Amino acid sequence: MTGASSGIGLALAEVIAEHGYDLVLTARRVDRLEQVAADLTARHGTDVLVIGQDLAAPGASDRIVAVLSERSLAIDLLVNNAGFGVPGSYASTTWAAQQHFLQVLVVAVSELTHRLLPQMIERRWGRIINVASLAGLLPGVAGHTLYAASKAFVIKFSESLALETLRHGIHVTATCPGFTLSEFHDVTGTREQVSKMPGFMWLDAKSVARASYDAVMAGIPVYVPGRVNRTIASMGRVLPRSLVWALMKRNATRFRRV
Repeated sequence: MTGASSGIGLALAEVIAEHGYDLVLTARRVDRLEQVAADLTARHGTDVLVIGQDLAAPGASDRIVAVLSERSLAIDLLVNNAGFGVPGSYASTTWAAQQHFLQVLVVAVSELTHRLLPQMIERRWGRIINVASLAGLLPGVAGHTLYAASKAFVIKFSESLALETLRHGIHVTATCPGFTLSEFHDVTGTREQVSKMPGFMWLDAKSVARASYDAVMAGIPVYVPGRVNRTIASMGRVLPRSLVWALMKRNATRFRRV
């Protein structure tokens, strides 16, 4: 599991441990991962291996797979969750920041899945949760310019992979949460903006994690947690694109730093 030190990733680790799985957790913050590992082991008796890696660094996926191979560990349930945002307009940010973003949210998701999938096919069983976003189902808006685009990629990637691997006993789900109570907005510096959003728009990370786990076990390729979020996603499909885009444009500054 990537990005397991906080937020939805941490909640998914908890839910998966509750279902009796041993865990391999990877993230940049090794100290926090070790605290998470100790807590999960104490409460669930789960064996937890911590691999400290920054997925933005070249060769990070290679190093993760190498550790798994050295320990003869096979991954039954892969969770691609690591992510962050690059606030501001596209032109005002550095290419290095955008390149790191794409490496973590697009390349690492694709690479880790590609490297670990053959073992699942060989065993004829596997589950893959790719954490996307409601943003990937709606028109892109100003600010965090590549965020919606990257999540749309994850959704389409998951749909195709789900069709390819179903005959091998593998389920793939892109889970598409909306606003979720986590550290994400603190890290991106948009906490003040998003705090103005009404309470009914928010879900807690544990609810998102439980629903996402149930969705992948049920073989649902694209899942949107939360009734409000599902309503928004449905409106995005049935309303004229120009109208949805205009609504997104008008409200973007409420939760994005442009």
